[in-house]
Amino acid sequence: MFTEDILIEPIISEKATALRSQNKYVFKVHPDATKTQIKEAVGKLFGVKVISCTTMNVLGKMKRLRTRAGRKSSYKKAVVRVAPGETIKVFEGA
Repeated sequence: MFTEDILIEPIISEKATALRSQNKYVFKVHPDATKTQIKEAVGKLFGVKVISCTTMNVLGKMKRLRTRAGRKSSYKKAVVRVAPGETIKVFEGA
């Protein structure tokens, strides 16, 4: 798996924004990616030192359209902690 294929997109939510004060950044990642692959991908793409990585599988929410019930897509999420003093520019708006 290529480095560019591991990270799909950054997750920018209220909770993810609050985690930035603890040097933690949240990404939507490929479902087959391991913690080690995610650490290497973030370090290589953004030039930061990754201290830890936590992953979780997020089950899609149930949605309804008139009488039909359905489900949004499930995905894998990673919370990456970087070394103190380092930032990822994607989240800073630069």
